[in-house]
Amino acid sequence: MWSERKQDNPTGSRTSPGQTGSPERGAPEGVGPVSSLAVIGKGMVIRGQITSKESMYVDGEVDGSFTLPDCRLTIGPNGRVDAKVKAREVEVMGNVSGDMEASKKITIRKGGRLVGDLRTPGIVIEEGAYYKGKIEILNSEEYPNLTNPEPPRESRLKAVAG
Repeated sequence: MWSERKQDNPTGSRTSPGQTGSPERGAPEGVGPVSSLAVIGKGMVIRGQITSKESMYVDGEVDGSFTLPDCRLTIGPNGRVDAKVKAREVEVMGNVSGDMEASKKITIRKGGRLVGDLRTPGIVIEEGAYYKGKIEILNSEEYPNLTNPEPPRESRLKAVAG
C-alpha cells in the first residue's frame, strides 16, 4: 500500500529514506562531516600502509600502519587493527594491537581493547576498557612534532646537566 521512494531535495540531489540531507547524518558520532571522513567498513580487510589527509573510521580489519598527521582515527566497535598508528587523535572502541603516537589525545572507550605502547600529551581510559602497554605522556609544547622521537637539543642538555 505505502511504498518508500527516494525523493529529490531542493538542491536536486537524492536522499534515501530516513536521511535528512545533513552531511553529519551518516557519520559516526564525533568524527565530523562525511565529506571529510574515510570509512573502512565491516566487510573490508586491508593489509598495508594507509596515509590520509582526512579523518578515518575503521569498522573493518587493518594490518599495517596508519599515518594521519592532522586527523582523527576512530576504531569502531567491530574494528580489528594490528598496526602502528600516528595521528592527531585516536579513539578506540574495538580491538587494537600496536604502538600509537598522537599529537593531541588517545581515548580508549568502554569495551575497547588496546595492547601497545602509547606516546601522547593526553590519555583517557574509560571504565570497562582494556589496556596493556607503556604510556609516555608528552608535553605538547616541548614535543611539537611527535613524529620525531628525539626531544629538542636544549631539553636533552637540561636533563643531563640538571
